[in-house]
Amino acid sequence: MLEGRVTVNGVTVSELGTKADPAADDIRVDGRRVKIAVRHRYLLLNKPRGYVTTRSDPERRATVLDLLKGVKEYVYPVGRLDYETEGLLLLTNDGDLAARLTHPSHEVPRVYEARVLGIPDEHDMQRLSRGLVIDGRRTAPAEVRLLPQRRDQSDATLVITLREGRNRQVRDMCEAIGHPVEHLKRVAIGALRDPRLKTGYWRDLSAEEVDRLKRATAAGPPPDRGHRGDRGHRGDKGRGGDRGDRGASGKRGR
Repeated sequence: MLEGRVTVNGVTVSELGTKADPAADDIRVDGRRVKIAVRHRYLLLNKPRGYVTTRSDPERRATVLDLLKGVKEYVYPVGRLDYETEGLLLLTNDGDLAARLTHPSHEVPRVYEARVLGIPDEHDMQRLSRGLVIDGRRTAPAEVRLLPQRRDQSDATLVITLREGRNRQVRDMCEAIGHPVEHLKRVAIGALRDPRLKTGYWRDLSAEEVDRLKRATAAGPPPDRGHRGDRGHRGDKGRGGDRGDRGASGKRGR
């Protein structure tokens, strides 16, 4: 390294201790790419509120990675859930799959349950479904339905399916129709669902679940590593809990 023979993503690296991700970075010695056998890891986390979706935070807030104690692989979040949002988050060290899942051309659906203030009427629902202008750009059409409610309720729960990913999109959409979000949870990523995975717990995906994700993103442009998604929120290795539809133990953060 000190002789300038090592490059990472085309940049010469001469400082000892420099870190790189073999699964995502182009590492070369004397111009020849270093191929390292990497064990791909695919984790599903039920993210609690109060964690940021990044590997590190300049404000020193808890990140989703704090919930993954014991995971030795260099995993990172695929996409983003904001600080106050709960729900399913995929983390992996498979750069190609992460790029495909976050590439807009694949339109992988994300399903959210949003409890909003007040009761949206039919006009509000149509606006959400057709798309509305936020920050000068119209949102893509969405699937929206209203869950049954009691007559005396002062709030409502919407199930919203998006096929695009903008920062705080569900919150901004609901705000735009005059029904701000009180609580937001992501309940599905493509075919991935796990109603029994407890908040703060995580588990490995099954081979079948990984295969489903790969098949869902098989068509379309080649992976662009610029679309790997955002990185992490806090966690700890778990010590039990439900593992979703297979009934095995999940791992708990904290």
